[in-house]
Amino acid sequence: MAFIQTSIFAETLEMSTDIHAVIPMNALRASRAGKLPVLYLLHGLGGDHTEWTRQTSVERYAENKGIAIILPRADRSFYMDMKQGAAYYTYLAEELPAIVKSLFPISDRREDNFIAGLSMGGYGAFKLALRQPERFAAAASLSGSLDIVHRIGQPNAFRNREEERMFGSVAELQGSDDDLLALAGKVAAAGNQPLLYQCCGTEDFLYEGNRNFLKHAGEVGLQVTYEEEPGGHEWSYWDRNIQRVFDWLPIGKNR
Repeated sequence: MAFIQTSIFAETLEMSTDIHAVIPMNALRASRAGKLPVLYLLHGLGGDHTEWTRQTSVERYAENKGIAIILPRADRSFYMDMKQGAAYYTYLAEELPAIVKSLFPISDRREDNFIAGLSMGGYGAFKLALRQPERFAAAASLSGSLDIVHRIGQPNAFRNREEERMFGSVAELQGSDDDLLALAGKVAAAGNQPLLYQCCGTEDFLYEGNRNFLKHAGEVGLQVTYEEEPGGHEWSYWDRNIQRVFDWLPIGKNR
């Protein structure tokens, strides 16, 4: 297993940022094409690109599955082209893939590209996959902030100011491609959706929003594999469920 820490200057962000990569060397040596399937793994609002490797055993899980993991840093951006701030969505959607493919031995085939995240990262994973279904074969949200219109409409003076800098007003967000409920309908109608996995603990403060997204997905015809169980917004839940994500991912299909 190789664990690689890289700092780069991102032109889209106009600043330096960090990328961590987990590369299973045994799988790389065994790969006939010399390229690995890859999971982009996104962090939450209060975390950073180091949290998945510090708080869970994703390195071991990746080694067992023969898949590379890319862990980008996105700060408190909600993976947005922020109204007042940097263009994190464009960075993740356009610049980062090109950088990653130039630095690490990963496949550029859709069948080998996956994305997942927790909380804010669950929102980011679904948004990137639903806006780029030609790029990602599957996406997973763990305790994701999926009904973002409902969330930012709740009264909280500090959070509302911060989220306004990211999203703008509720009116600007609702119905846009940053509103996952609206995006779900568009993708379902187009008929080219990636595989989707969604889970949330029943004691999580984002549980209601997860149920709202699931209900809406069913109404518009978007297919989602959904699991829930007792649990809160906590690492014991995410470490357990990221293992389920690795088992669920269609790794090695159509290779």
